[in-house]
Amino acid sequence: MRLTDSLCDVSLPRRLRGYAYQTFYRLPPGTRRFLARLSAPKYLVGAVAVIRDAEAPERLLLLRQPPNRGWGLPAGLLKHHERPADGAARELFEESGVRIDAADLTAGSPNAIIHAVGVVDTVWFGSVPASTTTLRVDGGEVLEARWFPVDDLPRLTRNCADLLGRYGIGPLAEMQKDPLGPKAPRS
Repeated sequence: MRLTDSLCDVSLPRRLRGYAYQTFYRLPPGTRRFLARLSAPKYLVGAVAVIRDAEAPERLLLLRQPPNRGWGLPAGLLKHHERPADGAARELFEESGVRIDAADLTAGSPNAIIHAVGVVDTVWFGSVPASTTTLRVDGGEVLEARWFPVDDLPRLTRNCADLLGRYGIGPLAEMQKDPLGPKAPRS
């Protein structure tokens, strides 16, 4: 086997890839978009509201929904073209009766949590006074809404515990590692 033969074998996949791209870019833009959408990963995008009691910030609003055995946060999928903060405020109201303006919500850092099942949750923090806020649930989608002390949370759904843990809240808070590694000791 000559050296040029082995070089041709290596470059053959590159040539095929080049031809494929050339063919792709010759297609009409609508066809290219259609093919790209077919091959791209699909995600559902939702919004989650983490609501604290403005009078006692160590308390969180949690919901119990069927069929889960644990408690979770007000959350849901965004509507088409809905801004994430608006979606969080809407879901909070629909599920608990708590009304908060989207402008009063603060984006979590990180704001987006990607779950293994193809869901991306945008996370929003806010507070309302629990003593003057009436909680209303429909009994179908949400069975119960209550305020809980952060240091004495009920059994949480796995997704809720994971999400809160990323923000240093709840039973999984200690298990979350800093993505930048351990902090250097101060001198």
